[in-house]
Amino acid sequence: MIDPVVDQDWLRAHAGDVVLADVRWYLDGRSGRAAYQEGHLPGAVFIDLDTALAGPASPAEGRHPLPDPRVFAAAMSAAGIGDADTVVAYDDAGGVVAARLVWLLRAIGCEAALLDGGLPGYDGELTPEPPARPAATFTPREWPAGRLASLADTVAGGYVVLDAREAARFRGDAEPVDPRPGHIPGARSLPCRENLTGDGRFLPVARLRERFAAVGVDGATEVISYCGSGVTACHNLLAMEHAGLGRGRLYPGSWSQYSHTDRPAATGD
Repeated sequence: MIDPVVDQDWLRAHAGDVVLADVRWYLDGRSGRAAYQEGHLPGAVFIDLDTALAGPASPAEGRHPLPDPRVFAAAMSAAGIGDADTVVAYDDAGGVVAARLVWLLRAIGCEAALLDGGLPGYDGELTPEPPARPAATFTPREWPAGRLASLADTVAGGYVVLDAREAARFRGDAEPVDPRPGHIPGARSLPCRENLTGDGRFLPVARLRERFAAVGVDGATEVISYCGSGVTACHNLLAMEHAGLGRGRLYPGSWSQYSHTDRPAATGD
């Protein structure tokens, strides 16, 4: 399987062999599709987080539960992504949204990677024209249990539990989206956006390894990653894999599920 992070040089060398996917999405309600229609990387298809990469939101399941495998497969097929395609995904936020598509594809054995630097780091011309990609055959596959963690797994102990949200939300200083502030007791703060340099590219592998080591991840530990709704948590999992530290598990319900329960919430560092 290819590395979960590729750069523009890699993309240029493999341009005819990959499907580009634009996965822009905004928590403030702006339209990712509208942004795509204004200009995107040539040949890129648009993948919608809410309809293709997540199931219906609910207090019981969280804001972005995993999509039904048949829904996901249908969305990939409609976008022209087939079983044998290699997908390179990007957004304009350092990959923290596009990571969800990459993680889902890699979890079921498909070749997929994030474009390092994303749209802001792209050095070519953008286009408003959608590609003329025919529908493809993408076979539905169940999400592998070994790559997922339930709420019960996450609180059971025996794992290093990483919280990908910004530090202020982890501490409980503010909670703009979910019912309660704080974090899952015992979790360790590893804000995913700090996997990146100031220009939105991934830190060198040695520095990523230092970041993970500081929260107890050394390549031998079992890891569960969560965030607000199971999207940006994928960025930490891909960064971990990119750094050679294993693959870890995703807790899809994340804080948006946990905070609707009566379980205790921890605050502070």
